[in-house]
Amino acid sequence: MFNSKFFDEISTKVSKAVANSPAKDVEKNARALLAQGFTKLDLVTREEFDVQTQLLSHTIDKLTALEARVAALEAQRNP
Repeated sequence: MFNSKFFDEISTKVSKAVANSPAKDVEKNARALLAQGFTKLDLVTREEFDVQTQLLSHTIDKLTALEARVAALEAQRNP
């Protein structure tokens, strides 16, 4: 009934219409608003969060070891 050229032409026309429609501008503006809102928030990237998590874990381990060492030294000093 219809040939593929007909569908290709319709597809091209629809694609052009969507590209030139206000919907494209709305999406662009929404993305800009969201980006602006996120910059105002005090957010960190996932990589920064992971680094800080590892640093905190290392610090807790070191603190635990130092507490044990102090306790052992205090026990030696006060028999």
